[in-house]
Amino acid sequence: MSERLIAIDWGTSNFRAFLIDRASGECLESRRSDAGLRSLTTEEFPHYCEAQVGDWREGGDVPVYLSGMVGSARGWSEAPQLDVPATAGDLADHVVAAPGLANAWIVPGLKVVTDDHVDVMRGEEIQAFGALALAGREDGVCCLPGTHSKWVRLAGGRLQDFTTAMTGELYHAVRFHTLPGEPARPDAPHDEAAFTQGLAAAAHPSGVLHALFEGRSRHLYAGLAAEQVGSFLSGVLIGAEVLAQRGHYLKDVERVMLVGSSSLNPLYRDAIAAQGIEVQQVDSDQATLAGLLALAERHRAG
Repeated sequence: MSERLIAIDWGTSNFRAFLIDRASGECLESRRSDAGLRSLTTEEFPHYCEAQVGDWREGGDVPVYLSGMVGSARGWSEAPQLDVPATAGDLADHVVAAPGLANAWIVPGLKVVTDDHVDVMRGEEIQAFGALALAGREDGVCCLPGTHSKWVRLAGGRLQDFTTAMTGELYHAVRFHTLPGEPARPDAPHDEAAFTQGLAAAAHPSGVLHALFEGRSRHLYAGLAAEQVGSFLSGVLIGAEVLAQRGHYLKDVERVMLVGSSSLNPLYRDAIAAQGIEVQQVDSDQATLAGLLALAERHRAG
């Protein structure tokens, strides 16, 4: 059996592949592209995957593990979404063979279905398990920023609960399709002062719907420059997301593991730290690798 494996995170808008040494967990090589689910038909998935990583597969001996939206109904082949609580071992027990490519496995997602909370995830569960593995812990709260940010609680090695905030998608809608976002400049760099103003505005007693409109009001009468509007709106939405968790995932928590990109992690770090909570940053690629490596070992053992 090969002492290497291929880990792939395949989402709606991008493809990321990593060749991993099983023994050390080291990433030997990586490849990325913008060929997300939107750009491929169902029949094209196995051919595209083979074209990207075929030279790593040693004739099919190196297993491929795929996580993310690739396992959704609109992806390569649908994998189940398991009920929480669930362990990494539960995910390994329910991987689905990827049609058209030998020794390739699609990882399940997770779901919450209760009377007062219905939610789904694909891909972030691997990153959450991977983040805890990297930290050598079995308990913790993870924040995974993104188009649809996830807040995850783990205890005893089991993912107990999670919730989704569509912060990134809402930012894009407000920034490009509303009156408050109209003055913003597409090439403006992040402005820390404006972002901090947005974090403070998110706490306004009239709520986030008012705070977003302040992007226009402040631009007209409080010196918020056009180049600062985008950062202000970002601060409002990220601030509102974090504030909403004060009575939930951030209640009685001293530390949050922040699992994201180099662009989003600093913004969420500032917003969470403003609540007096310690932040431990984890690179999302490293979390994906650690999570898929742990799952692959369980799958091989099973």
